[in-house]
Amino acid sequence: MRKRKILILSITIVAVALILETCILQYVNDKNAQTTSNVLLDRVIAVIDKNESIESEFVKSLKDDYIVRAKAISYIVDAKPEVEYDVDELQKIAGLMSVDEIHFIDDTGTIYSGSLPKYFGYSFDSGEQMAFFKQMLNNYDLTLCQDVTPNTAEAKEMMYAITWNEAKTHMVQVGITPKRLLKELKRNQISNVVADMPVYKGMEIYVVDAKTKKILGATDASWVGNTAHFNHKGYRFVKRKHGDYIVAVCMLESMNAQTNIVAILIVGIYLTLASCLLDNMKRPPIVNTWITTHN
Repeated sequence: MRKRKILILSITIVAVALILETCILQYVNDKNAQTTSNVLLDRVIAVIDKNESIESEFVKSLKDDYIVRAKAISYIVDAKPEVEYDVDELQKIAGLMSVDEIHFIDDTGTIYSGSLPKYFGYSFDSGEQMAFFKQMLNNYDLTLCQDVTPNTAEAKEMMYAITWNEAKTHMVQVGITPKRLLKELKRNQISNVVADMPVYKGMEIYVVDAKTKKILGATDASWVGNTAHFNHKGYRFVKRKHGDYIVAVCMLESMNAQTNIVAILIVGIYLTLASCLLDNMKRPPIVNTWITTHN
């Protein structure tokens, strides 16, 4: 009976110890997973912010440059009025100033001359892209440069800068195919940036459009373009909204299962052996009794 009680007590102690260890391991793994996820989230957000800052500065620099080119061409034409309607000469000037298009626009917002006759007659009322410059009609001191936008005539990706000439009689607009900018934008696309980020086995990073819920970037590129769902069974998600994006780290809940099982087995074996040893130590010593028989 006593031996049975000791056995039951030993089994109970081992079971309680293993349950306690399982809870501790789960807590530690959850904390580690949360910490790791937050570190990855911070890293992704930092990279996105840095890229956006670089992109913004680069775009600003290009816009300033293109406005300077538009003003320079305006000064050239003011100094040589005879080239205002000379398409061949304007095309040469465009080449010298490293621009793709030159347009002269009157005070009604209509293109009347330039290096590309096929655009003559287009006006600020011809489309959304050109309508951006309507504000020029009410402000003779204004200079503008548009972001990369498909142009009205051919839907080509272009950047346009515009300024009034010195006499305020017409506007001079230059158009540039922003190859450098488009190359930089492509290099800094979220899909490319996130795909290059290192992650631990069993983890993935997603950057999602906060409005459309479309995946813009992922360490597994095959997910890009899909709609994000942060409720997959067997996965843990840690996410954070940042500006126009939702940044999420996804990890398999079973990533630490193998390690946990090994740790539990080791502790279980250790406790079992310890219980057996204690049980043997508690047994009463065997006393040899010598019986002497006298005749």
